[in-house]
Amino acid sequence: MALVAALAGSGPALAQEIWVITLTGNPLQHAQAPTRVIELDAAQRIEAELASGLPSEPVQAESIMRQRLQAGGPTLQRRMQAAYQGIADAWSLGITSVPAVVVDKRYVVYGEPDVARAVARIEQHRRGQP
Repeated sequence: MALVAALAGSGPALAQEIWVITLTGNPLQHAQAPTRVIELDAAQRIEAELASGLPSEPVQAESIMRQRLQAGGPTLQRRMQAAYQGIADAWSLGITSVPAVVVDKRYVVYGEPDVARAVARIEQHRRGQP
């Protein structure tokens, strides 16, 4: 089921930063609020929204896509930036499956959809470390 792994170092302390890395639609329980939720398929969803209903004629499709990108403006840019940053952050931590609950960028529990339970497992692991 869930696996606790130290991403780097150890030491007893309460969780300061909690990330949940998942895919859209995976059921999660947020009794303990994560500081960040990363949906690894967010960029793909945004791109699909932009490409939805484009005509097969390349010039028309390009024109419509430009209009959609312009209409999206800074809000769309922030959504895309956040989506790709989340992918990069998960990759940099070596996340191998979802859901993953990451505490302080050092510990991870895989396969546990209950954030509070995952954090409790990490805290228990931390207390057992010298």
